[in-house]
Amino acid sequence: LRAGPGPAGRVGVPPPRLSPRPAQSTVCEKIMELLGQNEVEQRQRKVLILSQDSFYKVLTAEQQAKALKGQYNFDHPDAFDNDLMHSTLKNIVEGKTVEVPTYDFVTHSRLAETTVVYPADVVLFEGILVFYNQDIRDMFHLRLFVDTDSDVRLSRRVLRDMKRGRDLEQILTQYTTFVKPAFEEFCLPTKKYADVIIPRGVDNMVAINLIVQHIQDILNGDICKWQRGALNGHGRTYKRPFPEQAEGGGGVLAAGKRSHLESSSRPH
Repeated sequence: LRAGPGPAGRVGVPPPRLSPRPAQSTVCEKIMELLGQNEVEQRQRKVLILSQDSFYKVLTAEQQAKALKGQYNFDHPDAFDNDLMHSTLKNIVEGKTVEVPTYDFVTHSRLAETTVVYPADVVLFEGILVFYNQDIRDMFHLRLFVDTDSDVRLSRRVLRDMKRGRDLEQILTQYTTFVKPAFEEFCLPTKKYADVIIPRGVDNMVAINLIVQHIQDILNGDICKWQRGALNGHGRTYKRPFPEQAEGGGGVLAAGKRSHLESSSRPH
């Protein structure tokens, strides 16, 4: 793990705020901000965020027609290209340059343009089902699960999907038919794999500051001890639970090289 300077100081509790972005996305963005990475030129950043949403499968014509009607289950594990996801993450950790797919959420299609990603020192990988596949789950050095109240999750989804041009009835039907059942069956059970549980998402600055400090500690050289403990058979040496509602997971990948992120086109 590597990241930029700027230890988090004491932070007051901000009033709750509602964002159309998923909780795990806003948490990753806040971590980037507190590490000072948003102020660093893109090619010089040490921390990289990748989203599981980039790895949705290419839909058939029939599946795309269902998706446009809100009748396709994007919250099922089979909706993701897990082989591509795993190989992409593996290549990044091994220091290889990769091309990450660009997904258009309005048309439900994978675009021809890709995002070029260079080897990263820190990779924050976020998504609702990042812990579901064991091969992918085992790649993470630190697993975070963002807990969010169910009403907040629904409100965020309504705001997000309405911005994508969908009507309220379709959004609510899709939520009750696919999203909520899939969350309970596939996402929530993966909470047991988390090393850290963050209730209230980005509003929980105490938990986020502890994560940021942990990354900074590893940047300052503690990564050697951390990795040595794992190599000696002691397993994962860092596990700090926070008080315990849920949204999704995110993992931190550690790699040995500097990272850059360069887009061949702007992601949608």
